Amino acid sequence: MLDRALRRLSHAADHSKLWLGIAAALALGGARPRRAAAVGVGAVAVASACANLLGKRLVRRPRPDREAARVTVDRHVPMPTSASFPSGHTASAVAFATAVGVVLPAAAVPLGALASAVGYSRVHTGVHYPGDVAAGAVVGVAGAAAALAAATASSPRTPAACPAPPSPV
Repeated sequence: MLDRALRRLSHAADHSKLWLGIAAALALGGARPRRAAAVGVGAVAVASACANLLGKRLVRRPRPDREAARVTVDRHVPMPTSASFPSGHTASAVAFATAVGVVLPAAAVPLGALASAVGYSRVHTGVHYPGDVAAGAVVGVAGAAAALAAATASSPRTPAACPAPPSPV
């Protein structure tokens, strides 16, 4: 039962489908959930590019040998052809969860748990080493920080958010 659920979760996170679906649902909400969705998708874009276009090409770590690691066939998902390090699934998951959680704090814990489950699913299914997932999480946090910084820099400051100038002494 757990094997099937983790295979499905891993597949749902392929090409960031899970995160884009959640972003679409958030975008149907008010202004704040819509902003969270936009920042989350931006974070996924940054983290995915860093993990898949830079990290995997620089490190070129081979995928785990599932047979040697005794990963049973009922856990298998199709073995990706890309390098193993870092986990792009985890980078995108953590990037989305972190960025959305900062903008929409009520979503932080459920999205964080879901992102953690995605990371674990990649080890459970035998397509990543735990270090790949840890590195992917670091890339994800960095991607979220970059997206949040970009969103903050590009958003107009409202009078309530601007500090009052210091009064002359």
